[in-house]
Amino acid sequence: MSWTGRAQRRGKFRTTLGGHSYTFDDLRDLLAKATPLRSGDVLAGVAAESAAERVAAQTVLADVPLTHFLDEAVVPYEDDDVTRLIMDSHDAAAFAPVRSLTVGGFRDWLLSWEADTATLAALAPGLTPEMVAAASKLMRVGDLVAVARKTRVVTGLRTTIGLEGRLATRLQPNHPTDDAVGITASLVDGLLHGAGDAVVGINPATDRPSTVRALLDLVDDARQRLDAPIQSCVLTHVTTTLELLEQGAPVDLVFQSVAGTQAANRGFGVTLDQLREAREAALALDRGTVGRNVTYFETGQGSALSADAHHGSNGGGVDQQTLEARAYAVCRAFDPLLVNTVVGFIGPEYLYDGKQILRAGLEDHLCGKLLGVPMGVDVCYTNHAEADADDTDTLLLTLGAAGCAFVITVPGGDDIMLNYQSLSFQDVLQARQTLGLRPAPEFEAWLGSVGLLDAAGRVPRLVPEPIRALMA
Repeated sequence: MSWTGRAQRRGKFRTTLGGHSYTFDDLRDLLAKATPLRSGDVLAGVAAESAAERVAAQTVLADVPLTHFLDEAVVPYEDDDVTRLIMDSHDAAAFAPVRSLTVGGFRDWLLSWEADTATLAALAPGLTPEMVAAASKLMRVGDLVAVARKTRVVTGLRTTIGLEGRLATRLQPNHPTDDAVGITASLVDGLLHGAGDAVVGINPATDRPSTVRALLDLVDDARQRLDAPIQSCVLTHVTTTLELLEQGAPVDLVFQSVAGTQAANRGFGVTLDQLREAREAALALDRGTVGRNVTYFETGQGSALSADAHHGSNGGGVDQQTLEARAYAVCRAFDPLLVNTVVGFIGPEYLYDGKQILRAGLEDHLCGKLLGVPMGVDVCYTNHAEADADDTDTLLLTLGAAGCAFVITVPGGDDIMLNYQSLSFQDVLQARQTLGLRPAPEFEAWLGSVGLLDAAGRVPRLVPEPIRALMA
Protein backbone atom coordinates (compact mmCIF):
# COMPACT_ATOMS: atom_id res chain seq x y z
CA MET A 1 0.00 0.00 0.00
CA SER A 2 1.32 3.44 -0.84
CA TRP A 3 1.82 5.90 1.98
CA THR A 4 -0.99 8.10 0.66
CA GLY A 5 -3.33 5.15 1.10
CA ARG A 6 -2.61 4.76 4.80
CA ALA A 7 -4.66 6.38 7.51
CA GLN A 8 -2.67 9.39 8.66
CA ARG A 9 -3.05 8.89 12.37
CA ARG A 10 -3.06 11.91 14.58
CA GLY A 11 -3.94 11.90 18.22
CA LYS A 12 -2.88 13.14 21.59
CA PHE A 13 -0.25 11.43 23.72
CA ARG A 14 -0.83 11.45 27.48
CA THR A 15 1.03 10.37 30.58
CA THR A 16 1.17 11.00 34.31
CA LEU A 17 4.56 11.51 35.91
CA GLY A 18 5.29 12.54 39.48
CA GLY A 19 1.63 13.21 40.14
CA HIS A 20 1.31 15.57 37.13
CA SER A 21 -0.59 14.87 33.92
CA TYR A 22 1.00 15.80 30.59
CA THR A 23 -0.66 15.95 27.19
CA PHE A 24 1.11 16.24 23.83
CA ASP A 25 -1.07 17.22 20.91
CA ASP A 26 0.48 15.00 18.22
CA LEU A 27 3.73 13.40 17.14
CA ARG A 28 5.17 16.77 16.13
CA ASP A 29 4.50 18.19 19.60
CA LEU A 30 5.84 15.10 21.33
CA LEU A 31 9.12 15.18 19.39
CA ALA A 32 9.59 18.86 20.14
CA LYS A 33 8.92 18.52 23.86
CA ALA A 34 11.26 15.50 24.10
CA THR A 35 14.20 17.41 22.62
CA PRO A 36 17.07 18.35 24.95
CA LEU A 37 16.97 22.09 25.62
CA ARG A 38 18.12 24.47 22.88
CA SER A 39 17.42 28.13 22.30
CA GLY A 40 15.92 27.70 18.83
CA ASP A 41 13.07 25.57 20.09
CA VAL A 42 12.40 28.09 22.85
CA LEU A 43 12.37 30.85 20.23
CA ALA A 44 9.89 28.84 18.14
CA GLY A 45 7.65 28.21 21.12
CA VAL A 46 7.87 24.41 20.78
CA ALA A 47 10.22 23.52 23.66
CA ALA A 48 9.14 21.80 26.85
CA GLU A 49 8.17 24.30 29.52
CA SER A 50 10.15 22.48 32.21
CA ALA A 51 12.64 19.68 32.68
CA ALA A 52 9.81 17.59 34.10
CA GLU A 53 7.74 18.02 30.94
CA ARG A 54 10.78 17.10 28.86
CA VAL A 55 11.25 13.87 30.84
CA ALA A 56 7.54 13.09 30.48
CA ALA A 57 7.77 13.58 26.71
CA GLN A 58 10.85 11.39 26.47
CA THR A 59 9.09 8.70 28.50
CA VAL A 60 6.11 8.72 26.15
CA LEU A 61 8.30 8.90 23.04
CA ALA A 62 10.22 5.80 24.14
CA ASP A 63 6.99 3.77 23.87
CA VAL A 64 5.98 5.00 20.39
CA PRO A 65 6.28 2.20 17.78
CA LEU A 66 8.65 2.95 14.90
CA THR A 67 5.80 2.06 12.53
CA HIS A 68 3.89 5.10 13.81
CA PHE A 69 6.37 7.31 11.95
CA LEU A 70 5.16 5.75 8.71
CA ASP A 71 1.56 6.67 9.53
CA GLU A 72 1.90 10.23 10.84
CA ALA A 73 3.99 12.86 9.08
CA VAL A 74 5.27 15.84 11.05
CA VAL A 75 4.99 17.94 7.86
CA PRO A 76 1.92 17.14 5.71
CA TYR A 77 2.59 14.83 2.77
CA GLU A 78 0.39 16.83 0.43
CA ASP A 79 2.15 20.11 1.26
CA ASP A 80 5.82 19.17 1.22
CA ASP A 81 8.07 17.47 -1.33
CA VAL A 82 10.59 16.50 1.36
CA THR A 83 7.91 14.50 3.15
CA ARG A 84 6.94 12.89 -0.15
CA LEU A 85 10.58 12.03 -0.81
CA ILE A 86 10.92 10.45 2.64
CA MET A 87 7.74 8.41 2.46
CA ASP A 88 7.87 7.38 -1.19
CA SER A 89 11.49 6.21 -1.01
CA HIS A 90 11.11 4.25 2.23
CA ASP A 91 12.53 0.72 1.88
CA ALA A 92 10.17 -1.63 3.73
CA ALA A 93 12.48 -4.64 3.31
CA ALA A 94 15.43 -2.82 4.86
CA PHE A 95 13.17 -1.65 7.72
CA ALA A 96 11.95 -5.17 8.54
CA PRO A 97 14.63 -6.06 11.16
CA VAL A 98 13.53 -3.21 13.46
CA ARG A 99 9.89 -2.94 12.42
CA SER A 100 8.60 -4.39 15.71
CA LEU A 101 10.57 -1.99 17.91
CA THR A 102 9.51 1.11 19.78
CA VAL A 103 11.69 4.22 19.80
CA GLY A 104 13.14 3.20 23.16
CA GLY A 105 13.70 -0.33 21.95
CA PHE A 106 15.38 0.99 18.84
CA ARG A 107 17.69 3.14 20.95
CA ASP A 108 18.66 0.12 23.04
CA TRP A 109 19.15 -2.04 19.93
CA LEU A 110 21.44 0.59 18.36
CA LEU A 111 23.68 0.34 21.41
CA SER A 112 23.73 -3.47 21.33
CA TRP A 113 26.38 -5.76 19.86
CA GLU A 114 23.88 -6.94 17.26
CA ALA A 115 23.83 -3.49 15.63
CA ASP A 116 27.22 -3.76 13.98
CA THR A 117 28.60 -1.76 11.05
CA ALA A 118 27.28 -4.01 8.30
CA THR A 119 23.84 -4.29 9.89
CA LEU A 120 23.51 -0.53 10.27
CA ALA A 121 24.55 0.05 6.66
CA ALA A 122 21.87 -2.35 5.43
CA LEU A 123 19.26 -0.74 7.67
CA ALA A 124 19.80 2.86 6.49
CA PRO A 125 17.33 2.85 3.55
CA GLY A 126 14.60 1.61 5.90
CA LEU A 127 14.92 4.45 8.39
CA THR A 128 13.15 7.79 8.19
CA PRO A 129 14.68 10.99 9.57
CA GLU A 130 12.00 11.25 12.23
CA MET A 131 12.84 7.76 13.52
CA VAL A 132 16.52 8.49 13.98
CA ALA A 133 15.85 11.95 15.41
CA ALA A 134 13.47 10.40 17.94
CA ALA A 135 16.02 7.80 19.03
CA SER A 136 18.75 10.42 19.37
CA LYS A 137 16.55 12.48 21.69
CA LEU A 138 16.72 9.59 24.16
CA MET A 139 20.52 9.38 24.06
CA ARG A 140 23.23 10.90 26.18
CA VAL A 141 26.42 12.23 24.59
CA GLY A 142 28.22 8.94 25.17
CA ASP A 143 25.43 7.07 23.37
CA LEU A 144 25.62 9.42 20.40
CA VAL A 145 29.35 8.74 20.13
CA ALA A 146 29.09 4.97 20.61
CA VAL A 147 26.46 4.40 17.91
CA ALA A 148 28.05 6.83 15.44
CA ARG A 149 31.45 5.19 15.86
CA LYS A 150 30.19 1.87 14.48
CA THR A 151 28.15 3.48 11.70
CA ARG A 152 30.20 3.98 8.56
CA VAL A 153 29.45 5.64 5.22
CA VAL A 154 32.24 5.54 2.60
CA THR A 155 32.26 7.75 -0.53
CA GLY A 156 34.83 8.83 -3.10
CA LEU A 157 35.77 11.05 -6.01
CA ARG A 158 39.58 11.53 -6.06
CA THR A 159 39.96 10.61 -2.40
CA THR A 160 38.08 8.05 -0.33
CA ILE A 161 36.13 9.60 2.55
CA GLY A 162 34.73 7.90 5.65
CA LEU A 163 37.09 4.95 6.11
CA GLU A 164 37.74 3.69 9.63
CA GLY A 165 40.68 5.37 11.34
CA ARG A 166 40.62 8.39 9.03
CA LEU A 167 39.70 12.03 9.62
CA ALA A 168 39.62 14.18 6.50
CA THR A 169 39.46 17.96 6.26
CA ARG A 170 37.89 20.58 4.10
CA LEU A 171 40.48 23.26 3.42
CA GLN A 172 38.51 26.53 3.41
CA PRO A 173 40.70 29.32 1.94
CA ASN A 174 38.08 32.08 1.95
CA HIS A 175 38.93 35.70 1.22
CA PRO A 176 36.68 38.79 1.71
CA THR A 177 37.37 40.04 -1.84
CA ASP A 178 37.98 36.68 -3.56
CA ASP A 179 41.59 37.77 -4.06
CA ALA A 180 43.57 35.09 -5.90
CA VAL A 181 46.81 35.79 -4.02
CA GLY A 182 45.09 35.65 -0.64
CA ILE A 183 43.26 32.43 -1.51
CA THR A 184 46.45 30.82 -2.81
CA ALA A 185 48.28 31.77 0.38
CA SER A 186 45.59 30.08 2.48
CA LEU A 187 45.60 27.07 0.18
CA VAL A 188 49.37 26.68 0.59
CA ASP A 189 49.07 27.12 4.37
CA GLY A 190 46.51 24.33 4.51
CA LEU A 191 48.47 21.91 2.32
CA LEU A 192 51.57 22.48 4.44
CA HIS A 193 49.52 21.30 7.43
CA GLY A 194 48.12 18.24 5.66
CA ALA A 195 44.65 19.68 5.10
CA GLY A 196 42.43 19.39 2.03
CA ASP A 197 41.74 15.68 1.59
CA ALA A 198 37.94 16.04 1.78
CA VAL A 199 37.75 19.11 -0.47
CA VAL A 200 39.26 22.50 -1.13
CA GLY A 201 36.05 24.44 -0.64
CA ILE A 202 35.77 28.20 -1.14
CA ASN A 203 32.84 30.34 -0.02
CA PRO A 204 32.91 33.09 -2.65
CA ALA A 205 32.30 36.66 -1.57
CA THR A 206 30.19 37.14 -4.71
CA ASP A 207 28.05 34.74 -6.72
CA ARG A 208 29.04 36.23 -10.10
CA PRO A 209 29.65 33.40 -12.56
CA SER A 210 32.88 34.98 -13.80
CA THR A 211 34.29 35.12 -10.27
CA VAL A 212 33.22 31.59 -9.46
CA ARG A 213 34.78 30.35 -12.71
CA ALA A 214 38.05 32.09 -11.88
CA LEU A 215 38.14 30.42 -8.46
CA LEU A 216 37.40 27.01 -9.96
CA ASP A 217 40.22 27.48 -12.47
CA LEU A 218 42.61 28.64 -9.73
CA VAL A 219 42.18 25.52 -7.59
CA ASP A 220 42.06 23.14 -10.54
CA ASP A 221 45.30 24.60 -11.87
CA ALA A 222 46.94 24.09 -8.47
CA ARG A 223 45.66 20.51 -8.37
CA GLN A 224 47.17 19.72 -11.75
CA ARG A 225 50.49 21.45 -11.06
CA LEU A 226 50.87 19.51 -7.82
CA ASP A 227 49.39 16.29 -9.23
CA ALA A 228 47.39 16.18 -5.98
CA PRO A 229 44.40 13.89 -5.38
CA ILE A 230 42.04 16.62 -4.23
CA GLN A 231 38.59 17.77 -5.28
CA SER A 232 37.56 21.40 -5.37
CA CYS A 233 34.27 23.17 -4.84
CA VAL A 234 33.21 26.79 -4.97
CA LEU A 235 30.15 26.99 -2.76
CA THR A 236 27.96 28.96 -5.11
CA HIS A 237 24.25 28.50 -5.73
CA VAL A 238 23.31 25.43 -7.75
CA THR A 239 21.89 27.58 -10.56
CA THR A 240 25.28 29.26 -10.99
CA THR A 241 26.95 25.86 -11.02
CA LEU A 242 24.53 24.68 -13.71
CA GLU A 243 25.44 27.70 -15.84
CA LEU A 244 29.15 27.00 -15.41
CA LEU A 245 28.72 23.32 -16.18
CA GLU A 246 27.17 24.30 -19.49
CA GLN A 247 30.30 26.41 -20.16
CA GLY A 248 32.61 23.46 -19.49
CA ALA A 249 34.04 24.76 -16.20
CA PRO A 250 36.11 22.31 -14.12
CA VAL A 251 33.36 21.47 -11.63
CA ASP A 252 34.20 18.58 -9.34
CA LEU A 253 31.32 18.94 -6.88
CA VAL A 254 27.85 20.45 -7.14
CA PHE A 255 27.15 22.35 -3.93
CA GLN A 256 23.95 23.52 -2.30
CA SER A 257 22.68 24.43 1.16
CA VAL A 258 19.53 22.41 1.88
CA ALA A 259 16.97 22.12 4.66
CA GLY A 260 14.25 19.79 5.87
CA THR A 261 11.14 21.34 4.34
CA GLN A 262 10.09 22.36 0.85
CA ALA A 263 9.42 25.89 2.10
CA ALA A 264 12.93 26.22 3.55
CA ASN A 265 14.51 24.96 0.34
CA ARG A 266 12.37 27.43 -1.56
CA GLY A 267 13.93 30.09 0.65
CA PHE A 268 17.34 28.87 -0.53
CA GLY A 269 16.05 29.23 -4.09
CA VAL A 270 16.42 25.55 -4.89
CA THR A 271 14.20 22.64 -5.91
CA LEU A 272 14.81 18.90 -5.91
CA ASP A 273 14.56 18.90 -9.71
CA GLN A 274 17.40 21.44 -9.97
CA LEU A 275 19.58 19.25 -7.75
CA ARG A 276 18.88 16.22 -9.95
CA GLU A 277 19.76 18.17 -13.09
CA ALA A 278 23.01 19.51 -11.66
CA ARG A 279 24.10 16.10 -10.37
CA GLU A 280 23.53 14.49 -13.76
CA ALA A 281 25.53 17.24 -15.47
CA ALA A 282 28.45 16.80 -13.05
CA LEU A 283 28.39 13.03 -13.45
CA ALA A 284 28.66 13.48 -17.22
CA LEU A 285 32.06 15.16 -16.75
CA ASP A 286 33.43 11.94 -15.20
CA ARG A 287 36.16 13.75 -13.24
CA GLY A 288 36.58 11.17 -10.47
CA THR A 289 39.34 8.60 -10.13
CA VAL A 290 38.24 6.46 -7.15
CA GLY A 291 34.48 7.16 -7.16
CA ARG A 292 31.55 9.04 -8.67
CA ASN A 293 30.06 10.97 -5.75
CA VAL A 294 29.69 14.50 -7.15
CA THR A 295 27.45 16.43 -4.74
CA TYR A 296 28.18 18.37 -1.56
CA PHE A 297 25.54 19.69 0.83
CA GLU A 298 25.58 21.89 3.90
CA THR A 299 22.86 21.96 6.54
CA GLY A 300 22.37 23.34 10.03
CA GLN A 301 19.92 23.22 12.89
CA GLY A 302 17.73 26.31 12.82
CA SER A 303 17.82 26.97 9.08
CA ALA A 304 14.11 26.22 8.58
CA LEU A 305 13.13 28.25 11.64
CA SER A 306 15.24 31.22 10.54
CA ALA A 307 13.36 31.14 7.21
CA ASP A 308 9.97 30.83 8.98
CA ALA A 309 9.63 27.51 7.17
CA HIS A 310 9.25 25.15 10.15
CA HIS A 311 5.48 24.74 9.65
CA GLY A 312 4.65 26.62 12.78
CA SER A 313 1.89 29.05 13.59
CA ASN A 314 0.94 30.68 16.88
CA GLY A 315 4.03 29.31 18.56
CA GLY A 316 3.90 25.78 17.07
CA GLY A 317 5.94 23.93 14.48
CA VAL A 318 8.47 21.17 14.12
CA ASP A 319 11.55 21.23 16.35
CA GLN A 320 14.81 22.20 14.71
CA GLN A 321 16.64 18.91 15.28
CA THR A 322 13.91 16.85 13.62
CA LEU A 323 13.91 19.24 10.67
CA GLU A 324 17.69 18.96 10.46
CA ALA A 325 17.42 15.17 10.23
CA ARG A 326 14.89 15.61 7.41
CA ALA A 327 17.50 17.62 5.50
CA TYR A 328 19.65 14.48 5.42
CA ALA A 329 16.89 12.70 3.49
CA VAL A 330 17.29 15.37 0.81
CA CYS A 331 21.05 14.82 0.79
CA ARG A 332 20.71 11.03 0.70
CA ALA A 333 18.66 11.20 -2.49
CA PHE A 334 21.62 12.68 -4.42
CA ASP A 335 24.40 10.28 -3.41
CA PRO A 336 26.76 12.92 -1.97
CA LEU A 337 30.50 12.80 -1.49
CA LEU A 338 30.23 15.14 1.50
CA VAL A 339 27.57 16.53 3.82
CA ASN A 340 28.27 18.74 6.78
CA THR A 341 26.26 20.54 9.39
CA VAL A 342 27.55 24.04 10.12
CA VAL A 343 26.61 23.39 13.68
CA GLY A 344 27.22 26.72 15.41
CA PHE A 345 27.12 29.05 12.42
CA ILE A 346 23.53 30.28 12.49
CA GLY A 347 23.98 31.80 15.95
CA PRO A 348 22.97 31.66 19.62
CA GLU A 349 19.32 32.27 18.75
CA TYR A 350 19.29 28.59 17.71
CA LEU A 351 22.16 27.03 19.70
CA TYR A 352 22.92 29.28 22.64
CA ASP A 353 26.19 28.01 24.07
CA GLY A 354 28.96 25.47 23.83
CA LYS A 355 26.91 22.74 25.50
CA GLN A 356 24.05 23.09 23.02
CA ILE A 357 26.50 23.23 20.09
CA LEU A 358 28.25 20.06 21.32
CA ARG A 359 24.97 18.20 21.63
CA ALA A 360 23.69 19.37 18.24
CA GLY A 361 26.91 18.48 16.45
CA LEU A 362 26.87 14.93 17.80
CA GLU A 363 23.14 14.51 17.06
CA ASP A 364 23.57 15.71 13.49
CA HIS A 365 26.59 13.48 12.94
CA LEU A 366 24.79 10.40 14.22
CA CYS A 367 21.47 11.01 12.47
CA GLY A 368 23.11 11.64 9.12
CA LYS A 369 25.22 8.48 9.30
CA LEU A 370 22.29 6.30 10.39
CA LEU A 371 20.46 7.52 7.27
CA GLY A 372 23.41 6.56 5.07
CA VAL A 373 24.83 10.06 4.61
CA PRO A 374 28.62 10.78 4.69
CA MET A 375 28.65 13.24 7.58
CA GLY A 376 31.15 15.90 8.49
CA VAL A 377 30.83 18.84 10.85
CA ASP A 378 31.89 22.45 10.74
CA VAL A 379 32.95 22.74 14.38
CA CYS A 380 32.24 26.43 14.73
CA TYR A 381 30.56 29.27 16.59
CA THR A 382 29.76 32.92 16.01
CA ASN A 383 31.37 35.57 18.14
CA HIS A 384 28.14 36.44 19.95
CA ALA A 385 27.55 32.86 21.14
CA GLU A 386 28.44 31.68 24.64
CA ALA A 387 31.25 29.49 23.31
CA ASP A 388 35.02 29.51 22.90
CA ALA A 389 37.95 27.43 21.68
CA ASP A 390 37.64 25.01 24.60
CA ASP A 391 34.19 24.09 23.27
CA THR A 392 35.48 23.50 19.75
CA ASP A 393 38.33 21.37 21.11
CA THR A 394 35.81 19.25 23.01
CA LEU A 395 33.54 18.77 20.01
CA LEU A 396 36.44 18.01 17.66
CA LEU A 397 37.89 15.31 19.91
CA THR A 398 34.44 13.84 20.57
CA LEU A 399 33.66 13.74 16.85
CA GLY A 400 37.03 12.11 16.19
CA ALA A 401 36.16 9.39 18.68
CA ALA A 402 32.75 9.04 17.00
CA GLY A 403 34.26 8.38 13.55
CA CYS A 404 33.40 11.68 11.89
CA ALA A 405 34.25 11.67 8.17
CA PHE A 406 35.64 15.20 7.95
CA VAL A 407 35.76 18.63 9.56
CA ILE A 408 36.27 22.13 8.18
CA THR A 409 39.54 23.98 8.70
CA VAL A 410 40.50 27.63 8.14
CA PRO A 411 43.74 29.56 8.66
CA GLY A 412 44.17 30.29 12.36
CA GLY A 413 40.65 29.05 13.13
CA ASP A 414 39.25 32.45 12.11
CA ASP A 415 37.36 32.83 8.84
CA ILE A 416 38.10 36.38 7.68
CA MET A 417 35.31 36.38 5.09
CA LEU A 418 32.41 34.77 6.95
CA ASN A 419 33.47 36.25 10.32
CA TYR A 420 33.05 33.19 12.50
CA GLN A 421 35.32 30.83 14.42
CA SER A 422 36.05 27.34 13.14
CA LEU A 423 38.94 24.87 13.45
CA SER A 424 42.50 25.64 12.44
CA PHE A 425 44.74 23.36 10.43
CA GLN A 426 46.82 22.81 13.57
CA ASP A 427 43.75 21.72 15.55
CA VAL A 428 43.20 18.77 13.23
CA LEU A 429 46.89 17.80 13.26
CA GLN A 430 46.66 17.63 17.03
CA ALA A 431 43.43 15.62 16.95
CA ARG A 432 44.87 13.13 14.46
CA GLN A 433 47.94 12.62 16.64
CA THR A 434 45.90 12.35 19.86
CA LEU A 435 43.35 9.90 18.47
CA GLY A 436 45.60 7.96 16.09
CA LEU A 437 43.72 9.12 12.98
CA ARG A 438 45.11 9.66 9.48
CA PRO A 439 44.17 11.56 6.32
CA ALA A 440 42.32 9.96 3.41
CA PRO A 441 44.59 7.22 1.96
CA GLU A 442 45.14 8.73 -1.50
CA PHE A 443 45.93 12.13 0.00
CA GLU A 444 48.16 10.61 2.66
CA ALA A 445 50.21 8.86 -0.03
CA TRP A 446 50.56 12.12 -1.96
CA LEU A 447 51.62 14.03 1.16
CA GLY A 448 54.38 11.48 1.70
CA SER A 449 55.48 11.58 -1.93
CA VAL A 450 56.05 15.35 -1.89
CA GLY A 451 57.68 15.46 1.55
CA LEU A 452 54.70 16.83 3.49
CA LEU A 453 54.34 13.84 5.81
CA ASP A 454 56.89 11.53 7.41
CA ALA A 455 56.47 7.90 8.38
CA ALA A 456 55.18 8.89 11.82
CA GLY A 457 52.47 11.08 10.31
CA ARG A 458 54.19 14.38 11.15
CA VAL A 459 54.33 17.38 8.85
CA PRO A 460 57.76 18.90 8.14
CA ARG A 461 58.92 22.36 9.13
CA LEU A 462 60.36 23.06 5.69
CA VAL A 463 58.40 23.88 2.53
CA PRO A 464 58.87 21.17 -0.13
CA GLU A 465 59.84 22.27 -3.63
CA PRO A 466 56.44 21.52 -5.30
CA ILE A 467 54.73 23.88 -2.85
CA ARG A 468 57.43 26.52 -3.37
CA ALA A 469 56.70 26.38 -7.09
CA LEU A 470 52.98 26.94 -6.44
CA MET A 471 53.81 30.03 -4.40
CA ALA A 472 55.96 31.56 -7.14
